[in-house]
Amino acid sequence: MRKIIYWVHTSVDGFIDGPDGEFDWPVMGPGLSAYSEGLDKGVDTLLFGRPVWEMMVGFWPNAESITDDPHTAAFAPFWRATPKIVFSRSYEGDDWTSRVISDDLAGEVAALKAQPGGTMLLTGGATLAAELTELGLIDEYHIAVHPVVLGGGRPLFANPEHRHNLRLVGSQIQDGQVVVSQYRLVPPPTTT
Repeated sequence: MRKIIYWVHTSVDGFIDGPDGEFDWPVMGPGLSAYSEGLDKGVDTLLFGRPVWEMMVGFWPNAESITDDPHTAAFAPFWRATPKIVFSRSYEGDDWTSRVISDDLAGEVAALKAQPGGTMLLTGGATLAAELTELGLIDEYHIAVHPVVLGGGRPLFANPEHRHNLRLVGSQIQDGQVVVSQYRLVPPPTTT
């Protein structure tokens, strides 16, 4: 069975973007870049909610012409070559989208996980991650906490319906300032 990894950057106060949607605060130093690139090994499918997709498709197709950042140079070819699935009820796709899933989230993602293949990487966002968490479909959470207080924005998990317990399976400091923690969802207790 394939697994889904959720990779996300957050502020100390738990927001994935600022009050006006700004995402200019994560600093991708060499350690954090290497960590991110390490997550890509074994990934054969990228997953995005529509808001993150619009940000990604506006940058990564021509990223090397925008910046000479080493992380960008390493990730851009991987991003372009890897199949990408966008989850949206209204988006029809574009030249970079491999597939759009618009309904039956539980069934469609369960079917993806049952197919042969490598890891699927869900990058950023809050709503899709919260929905997949509610369904118990995310296998690992890799959360990079940056040393910034944003004071508002979209919360890391958008309006969860239930409490979800996570188990810490690893943690490290990257570039002397970003704490990256890895979690797994603790299955709810079974009732007999």
